[in-house]
Amino acid sequence: MKKYMCEFIGTLVLVLFGCGTAVLVGCDTAAGLLTTALAFGLSIVAMAYVIGNVSGCHVNPAVSLACLIDKRMEFKDFIGYVVAQVLGAIAGSAILYGIVACTGLEVANFGANGFGDASAVGLSMIGALIVEVVLTCVFIYTILGVTADEKKGSIAGVVIGLTLTFVHILGISLTGTSVNPARSLSAALFSGATAMSQVWVFIVAPFVGAAIAAVLYRFLNKEEK
Repeated sequence: MKKYMCEFIGTLVLVLFGCGTAVLVGCDTAAGLLTTALAFGLSIVAMAYVIGNVSGCHVNPAVSLACLIDKRMEFKDFIGYVVAQVLGAIAGSAILYGIVACTGLEVANFGANGFGDASAVGLSMIGALIVEVVLTCVFIYTILGVTADEKKGSIAGVVIGLTLTFVHILGISLTGTSVNPARSLSAALFSGATAMSQVWVFIVAPFVGAAIAAVLYRFLNKEEK
């Protein structure tokens, strides 16, 4: 139960601080984009050193899927992790919604991902699928590699956080950067009909990217027995 509670808390923090920065600071300028990317990355760094030794600090269903494929966790734990992550993400978005409501600001998008008119550069649906698969694959591949070696345990949180930062730097202008189905679903729930109609892309693509990363890792990085 402790590991599920940690996943709940970790995902809540990721969504609150990552999406919160995107909403309140904005990503319309280079400074805002970089600040948002750092907020997501630093959230992972902070949580990795707090809950990492309890749950592994997945805080992302795509990460959990990759760990399941790589036989690092059992199916029942995978289900428990995903449920905890989704609930944590929704709680994070709800807190953000409450904070914004107290400011008097009129906010329609609470960090939702999107394509077409919902993309800063008008990225197509196919483009969004490709971007999210690639970004998630790179992110998850890095996680699998850096967490496989116990000698790298002291720096794993920093490496993962920096990797999440750099995939956001590229992805924010394209899709808003998902790479995390729980984060995308929670933001869409508070962002209206368009976000909800498009959120399937940001659920499916990260899972596909995670599966590809896990297969690549097992093929390229694991020695044959």
